[in-house]
Amino acid sequence: MSLAIAVLKKGEGRTLKAGGPWIYDNEIASVMGSFADGDLVIVHDFDGYPLGRGFINTRSKIRIRMMTRNADQEVDREFLRKRVQEAWEYRKKTVDTSSCRVIFGEADFLPGIVVDKFSDVLVVESLALGIDRMKEEIIELLKECMEADGIQIRGVYERSDAKVRLQEGMERVKGFLGEPFDTKVEIVENGVKYIVDVQDGQKTGFFLDQKYNRLAIQRLCKDAKVLDCFTHTGSFALNAGIAGAGSVIGVDASQLAVDQATENARLNGLEDRVKFICRDVFELLPELEKQGEKFDVVILDPPAFTKSRNSIKNAVKGYREINLRAMKLVKDGGFLATCSCSHFMSYELFTQTIGQAARNVHKRLRQVEYRTQAPDHPILWAADESYYLKFYIFQVCEER
Repeated sequence: MSLAIAVLKKGEGRTLKAGGPWIYDNEIASVMGSFADGDLVIVHDFDGYPLGRGFINTRSKIRIRMMTRNADQEVDREFLRKRVQEAWEYRKKTVDTSSCRVIFGEADFLPGIVVDKFSDVLVVESLALGIDRMKEEIIELLKECMEADGIQIRGVYERSDAKVRLQEGMERVKGFLGEPFDTKVEIVENGVKYIVDVQDGQKTGFFLDQKYNRLAIQRLCKDAKVLDCFTHTGSFALNAGIAGAGSVIGVDASQLAVDQATENARLNGLEDRVKFICRDVFELLPELEKQGEKFDVVILDPPAFTKSRNSIKNAVKGYREINLRAMKLVKDGGFLATCSCSHFMSYELFTQTIGQAARNVHKRLRQVEYRTQAPDHPILWAADESYYLKFYIFQVCEER
C-alpha cells in the first residue's frame, strides 16, 4: 500500500529540521494520496526532499507526529520492538527501575504514548490517534523485554483520560488492558513506601519525575521542622520524615490526597512526626506568617499553574506569591525547595520570578542546586515540551 505524501510549505518545518517531533497544521502545503486520520504518511519538504514518516490527524493542530526520519522505514512490529527495547535499556542504565517511566512519548521516539511501571504493574497513557492503534502491541513488546530480564508484569491499566485526547478527536478512556487486578499498588522509592492508586490517582497515579529531587532534600531535613506545600500523596513530606525530620506538616487542597498521604505515613511508621492537613496553600501561608511560624525547610511542589501560553501572566503571579510567602516562613539560614512543572514556565521566567519574590521580601538566596526531572523523563533537545520540570534548592538568608 503506498502512503500518502504530505508536502511542507516553503520555509516551514524549521523545528522539525532542528530535531523537533511535530509538524503543525499551518506548515503543510498539501497532502497527496488518500489517507484516514491516524494513518502513517511520508513527509516531503517543499522541494520533494524526503523528511521521514509520521502519523497524520486532521483534527489536531499537531497535524503530523514523526515516527522516523527515514522515509523508507517500515513502521512495523520489528520497528516498534527496537524502539521499546532501546527505551528499556536506557532506563536500566540511568534509573532505579523498580518503579520508573519506561516510555516518555516523543523523547523515546514513540510520540504520544507514556508508560509508567509501578513495581509489577504498567500504566499506559495514550494521547495521539496514530499511536493509540499500536498501544497494545507496544505494551506486549515491553512485557517481552522485561520478561527477558526476569520481570513479570501482573497487570496493565490504561489512564488515557486526559482532556488533550479531545483535541485529537478521541474519547477519554480508562480501565484494565487485560485481566483485572488490585489497582492499589505498593512501591518503594528512595527507601519510602507508597500505595499508588493507578485507577483514581492523578495522571498515572504517582509523579515519578521528582524521584531524585525528593532524595536531594533528605540531607537537609535531619531534625528539621518541615512544611511541604501541595503535598499530593505526601512524597516530599515522607522523604523528609524518613531522613529524620523532627516534625513535618504536609498540605494539600484535596481530601483524597491527604487521606492517601496519611495512609502512606502509617505505612512507613512516620505518623507521629509527619502530619497532613487539607487546606488551600494560598490561604494557609499568610495565616502561618501571622502566627509567627518559622520552618527549617519549606517545600513548594505546586501543580502546573499554566497549561497554555495565554495564562502565563497569571501563573507568574501565582508562583511569585507562593515563593514570596514561603520565603517569609523560612528561618534565617533555612532552606526553600521550589519547583514548576509547567513547560510554558521557562527556566528563565521561573528563575526571574523567584528573584523578584526574594527582592520583594528582602531575602538573599544562596543556590544550593538546580535540578530537572529524573532521567527516566529524558529531555530531548529540540523537543521543548519534553523539558518541563524546574527544581531549585536555596538557602534563604536575611539581608546582611
